[in-house]
Amino acid sequence: MTEQTENKGWFSRLSAGLKKSTNRITEGLTSIVTKRKLDDEMLTDIEDLLLAADVGYNTSHRLVSTLKKKRFQQEVTLDEVKTTLAEDLSNILQPLEQPILIDQQPAVIFMVGVNGSGKTTTTGKLASQWKAEGKKVRIVAADTFRAAAVEQLAVWADRARVPLEKGLQDSDAAALVYMSYENSLKHKDDVLIVDTAGRLHTKSTLMEELKKVVRVTQKLNPDAPHYTLLVLDSNIGQNTIQQVKLFQEAVNVNGLILTKLDGTAKAGIVIQLADTFKLPIFYLGVGEGIEDLRPFNGQAFVENLLGLNSIMNA
Repeated sequence: MTEQTENKGWFSRLSAGLKKSTNRITEGLTSIVTKRKLDDEMLTDIEDLLLAADVGYNTSHRLVSTLKKKRFQQEVTLDEVKTTLAEDLSNILQPLEQPILIDQQPAVIFMVGVNGSGKTTTTGKLASQWKAEGKKVRIVAADTFRAAAVEQLAVWADRARVPLEKGLQDSDAAALVYMSYENSLKHKDDVLIVDTAGRLHTKSTLMEELKKVVRVTQKLNPDAPHYTLLVLDSNIGQNTIQQVKLFQEAVNVNGLILTKLDGTAKAGIVIQLADTFKLPIFYLGVGEGIEDLRPFNGQAFVENLLGLNSIMNA
């Protein structure tokens, strides 16, 4: 399969995954942009539509203000409005496209998030993808409280043919991660992925445990973890904002992964998160398959969200 074919396949999955959100926005814009001139009434309706898609007040207001400056009282078509919005949205999102650099041995990656965010599944998908690229990968099942989480991760590890480190039920997660890191250094792994326990971001005791795991890891390498990735369920919309704030207070979150975009009509939350926190968005998940988790592409996201799919046919 050529890279171009693979990219078109991904854009097709992205388009299908964003269908609920795309339909909501494009149908809304189609009903709004019916007059020839862009006036205040049309601008208000566009802002309301963006708010309904969870783009957020500050971002929506700024987008509409920019649209007003560019095209106010000018004759506009639906495609012209979409294209103008796409340009401004891309300016927000494209700076946040960054690869995960595997330039340590191993690169230590902490996966954090609340229960149900898709964190463990995402851990398995990343392990599978990096293994397929020829990297030596090791996974740590650091959720020592939930046997089901360990079992789920064991299935992924077996599928990817990568070693899985796990401890006894209710054992000390920090000690397990420390031992696993030592093993990873010994075996010269490229990547060590730590699937931390899913935790309610409002539970201070669980957040303190996460801080402890980080501190213990830094005894072996003060720069570890090299990435702390917060996995967010796109379906919960505005609640993701509070999750990011509280996880940032507890640990050094330096990147986001957005999952379950195929199940939401409010994919605008990706834009609000990007504009609010300016954190890299490393991956988007639009389905259950390994291939449905892919590196974030801001332009592809925007064009699919607004129903401008020219990039798929490039």
